Amino acid sequence: MIIVSHGNLLTADAEALVNTVNTVGVMGKGIALQFKRAFPANYVAYRNACAAEEVRLGRMYVFDSGRLGPRRYVINFPTKGHWRSASKMPDIRAGLTDLVKVVRERSISSVAVPALGCGNGGLDWDEVKPLIEQAFVDLPEVRVLLFPPEGAPAPSEMPVATPKPPLTPGRATLLRTIERYLEQARALEPREGITSLEIQKLAYFLQTFGEPLRLSFVRGRYGPYAEGLNHVLDLLEGHYLVGFGDRSARVEELRPIHLTVGTSKAVSAWFGSSHRPVPATVDRLAELVRGFESPYSLELLATVHYAAQADPPTHQLDQLIERVQAWSGRKARLFTPSHVSTAYDRLNAHGLLPTVATSST
Repeated sequence: MIIVSHGNLLTADAEALVNTVNTVGVMGKGIALQFKRAFPANYVAYRNACAAEEVRLGRMYVFDSGRLGPRRYVINFPTKGHWRSASKMPDIRAGLTDLVKVVRERSISSVAVPALGCGNGGLDWDEVKPLIEQAFVDLPEVRVLLFPPEGAPAPSEMPVATPKPPLTPGRATLLRTIERYLEQARALEPREGITSLEIQKLAYFLQTFGEPLRLSFVRGRYGPYAEGLNHVLDLLEGHYLVGFGDRSARVEELRPIHLTVGTSKAVSAWFGSSHRPVPATVDRLAELVRGFESPYSLELLATVHYAAQADPPTHQLDQLIERVQAWSGRKARLFTPSHVSTAYDRLNAHGLLPTVATSST
């Protein structure tokens, strides 16, 4: 029996939950990332199976928690090979055949199924849905909860069962920086939280000031960007902050991220117990961004700084205006010469522009 369902698949009242995965062991985005946090033991088993080349297209990788009641099984359904690849209909068809076989052999009475291969996979739900319905036509006694592609649940509703990660110098410094930034921002106007865009720029300047965050920043659409920072935020999500979610939201949606209750106290306790003072870079960064507490302003400030460090480095305002305008059509529209000049003055006042040697005659 097919029942079109809505809400959070990970909390569905079903004996088995279907998770869409790739075959290379990565659960980095979307519903797979939600499963990684909610069922960490399944992730470890799946990752090890991928390393052993046991996860293949057209074959289910079943994790049995051994517990009675709902959500006993996680059925990992490979919808693509590499995580960067697109999903293909033949792989969905083959996988559905094996999924039905697994349900029948294990006498599973109910199963929650997401929009297989849609979303990041790129397939059309109007084509995938009939395949799922047809696959279960011979199992009318099985309750199939079918979840259309309606977007991710709110981050606060995504279950997290991973162990709370310990604080480290880098994590504690980043969290204290976020807290300080939000205090300044809320002194100017009401703020729900901080966005991932702003956290990227704060981390960029922390590393510029010498904090060993070991992040690799590249030229991104919204200024300097480090993919590695997303892995840090993923680790902290549900423990020290909430709102990063499953990375399915677009950056420009500016979804708010909140520090969890107790994070400030935990960070203070960590600095105290480790006999480490809060790095001076936190205060230095707070002064740098004072008056720039918004996604737009931080992007502007970080973009101008990054452009100044390009090869060859430059201290010249006219050259920086040209570089920012040439970065992308979006930046050319958003960042006027006057705005670039304002960011230039702030960076210059804080000694953050390159000193370019001039030849003597």
